[in-house]
Amino acid sequence: MDFLTGKVVVIALFILLIHCIETLAYSTRISGARVGFIASALSLFNLMVIVSRMANMVQQPFTGSLLDVAPLDNRLDFVESQFRVIIGAASVGTILGILLLPTFVAVFSRAILHLRMEKGSVIGLFWKRLKLSYIRRMILLFRSVSPGDIRSIDFRDIPKSLFFTNMVVTAVYTIGVLSALYAALLAPDRASTAIMASGLVNGIATILLVLFVDPKISLTADEVGKTPGSYMRLRNMTAMMVLARFSGTLLAQILFIPGAYYVAWLTKYIFLF
Repeated sequence: MDFLTGKVVVIALFILLIHCIETLAYSTRISGARVGFIASALSLFNLMVIVSRMANMVQQPFTGSLLDVAPLDNRLDFVESQFRVIIGAASVGTILGILLLPTFVAVFSRAILHLRMEKGSVIGLFWKRLKLSYIRRMILLFRSVSPGDIRSIDFRDIPKSLFFTNMVVTAVYTIGVLSALYAALLAPDRASTAIMASGLVNGIATILLVLFVDPKISLTADEVGKTPGSYMRLRNMTAMMVLARFSGTLLAQILFIPGAYYVAWLTKYIFLF
């Protein structure tokens, strides 16, 4: 267990928080559908995504520093063990987000209404609502996922292609930086090229998410109030999305090493230019 250093624990906690936030972001569409303000909900969704992406950028240099302090005698195995702990933290963070989803549906429903009261000022929303009285109200809204919530999900209403697309995209996004860093160890003569390829990998994952996943969820959210039963369909689809995210973090454990070898192989052709 020498690989489980204090730095690894801190990075893992950071990754846990990032994936928890990204999972909770899915609740904003349900909240927007509940209160009838879909556009405001999307604004709040984009804010959470930006925060999680920024947090992910902040942790990247710290994760990269693990390569610099790894022992030379068993460097590959040592770093692989550390990175697998970090990927595992992504799974734990997603589970935590799933458990908190009902609570944050209620919290975001109120936040969307308050955002409109503040005339769209996000700073005003946080400044006035981050008071002890409002924090107490948020605690009173706490409700975790219950067996009844799970039984009420109709998985027949869920497009399987969307499930697998989101699962693969989540897996690629989870290992994008880690596989690129590990590829730097596999191809030390092209280490800088491999590390910089992480942005390309994550960029492709983000584009796939925007092209194939987000539009379908947004379309379902727009149908709420216009089509009977559309709210339950949105709820079922959101449940599918968060389960796909969790499955994606598990798939990331499998794709981590093959992804690293793929990045290392790809750098040979980039290196020729």
